[in-house]
Amino acid sequence: MMNALSKLAPSSDYQTIQSAIAYLSTTGAEEVNLPAFAHALGLTERQLTDLFRRWCGLSPKSFAQAVALDHAKRLLSDKTSVLTTSLEVGFSSTSRLHDLFVTYEAMPPGAWAKRGAGLHMRWGVAPCPFGDAVLFLTDYGLAGIGFADELGVDAAYADLADRWPDAHFIRDDDAVAPVAAQIFSPARWDPEKPVRVVLIGTDFEVSVWETLLKIPMGKATTYGTIAAHLGKPSASRAVGAAVGRNPISFVVPCHRVVGSTGKLTGYHWGVARKRAILGWEAGVSASS
Repeated sequence: MMNALSKLAPSSDYQTIQSAIAYLSTTGAEEVNLPAFAHALGLTERQLTDLFRRWCGLSPKSFAQAVALDHAKRLLSDKTSVLTTSLEVGFSSTSRLHDLFVTYEAMPPGAWAKRGAGLHMRWGVAPCPFGDAVLFLTDYGLAGIGFADELGVDAAYADLADRWPDAHFIRDDDAVAPVAAQIFSPARWDPEKPVRVVLIGTDFEVSVWETLLKIPMGKATTYGTIAAHLGKPSASRAVGAAVGRNPISFVVPCHRVVGSTGKLTGYHWGVARKRAILGWEAGVSASS
């Protein structure tokens, strides 16, 4: 592991963090050899710790504990499920759905069926704590977020654009920059100025994504719990497919869904990034 890491030359904080996450994901929190790992990244132990604290507010070991399997299990062991609690306190499309403050509009099924025909989207690239983000905007609101650092901008763009093949796309980095700044900067999360998102999908997909918006930051739920909430307890796989099709990563928090055992299962943009987002959120929650 260390031989491979010694060849890395990260060009950004997130690339270094991502390398660290890959190591921490396969090493128990109590087994982390932080000095050796830091050396493999060309850093001192203090530099690596400072980088983690600057990035998410946690030390490397605290980060590992925040996203460890037993932590996810504890999240799921509450007597009352997170989702049930969220619903009971009356969350709705005009309420504080989670710490990012989101309102949403579900476009009519016909818009999805038309494969985006007549829909105009501006898209662009902006930096975020998890690498370069690709954002899609419509006149209705934010319609897509993906990540470009591993696949490249063209591949991330195609991943989102292929969902609406008949739409008209215009690149406009200046337009997406303030939206990205609001989304990825906790200091800018304001209930008076919520992020407006537009959900474009089948009725079932939209119902799943609406449910994802009810999972509070720092909490987790399972595919089975979502299926049961939707009145389709045997539809866990269908829920999983809809979660995987979520076009608005991070804002619609599909990263907060785990397997029935608490395991951090597959994520469209990579399990390492899923761990990164959960660890980052743990730091934000701890500092708030």
